[in-house]
Amino acid sequence: MQPKHLLFGHGFRIVLGDNRSQAAHMTLGPGETEGGPDNRNKGADQWVFVASGTGIAVVEGEKVELREGTLVRIGRGEAHEVRNTGETPRRTLNVSVPPAYTEEGEELTAGRP
Repeated sequence: MQPKHLLFGHGFRIVLGDNRSQAAHMTLGPGETEGGPDNRNKGADQWVFVASGTGIAVVEGEKVELREGTLVRIGRGEAHEVRNTGETPRRTLNVSVPPAYTEEGEELTAGRP
């Protein structure tokens, strides 16, 4: 077991993981965007749970409204972007299966934990 109390700071940060899965938290300020039409997780599915705030996720051109309690699965290789459309920070817990990033937040090569 690996317990962790999350202290959301600004940006993206890996918080827990092993060779099968990985958790990170991300905070975007009002008006900020992460990703875009060329942003794809090469080797992992990503689950995004909205802990607070509002926004929009665009996955393969389809828009999904994000608000507290929303859970979105972004499949391996799907183009995606997330936006904070609210007036407060938007905080998410992101789970990648298998791990998608190094401890420093750099994307791993597909299939390489």
